[in-house]
Amino acid sequence: MKHIRIYNAPKYGSGEYALAGTNIYRKTSEDSPYFASIVFEQEPEYDENDPSDSEISQYPLEDILDKFLCSCSDYYEEVNAEDPVNSYIEFESDDIGALKNLLSIVGKHVYNRDDGDSVELVIE
Repeated sequence: MKHIRIYNAPKYGSGEYALAGTNIYRKTSEDSPYFASIVFEQEPEYDENDPSDSEISQYPLEDILDKFLCSCSDYYEEVNAEDPVNSYIEFESDDIGALKNLLSIVGKHVYNRDDGDSVELVIE
């Protein structure tokens, strides 16, 4: 994953969501989890899907979810299908701190390094 940026999804401006923190939202109508979205480019050279593939690679995404204790709540299927370069995804957590920590990957390069014996999530 490279060129990781914040994605301000149009739905966040619909009135259904309220800003709960920097780039973090919460639904206004209920006691909901917190949400944040990013956009990035996949890297086939790190065994990720080709950027033109609308499917987001399982890895390093699974490792990011595990590290930051978040889950995926929206894969933005239409947007991903229309954009041949970028991938879009929304994360959620009941803990706003977990999303703040996850957003620390913005502007960084995230990939899995396989040394033959184990796979390590690298954030640089």
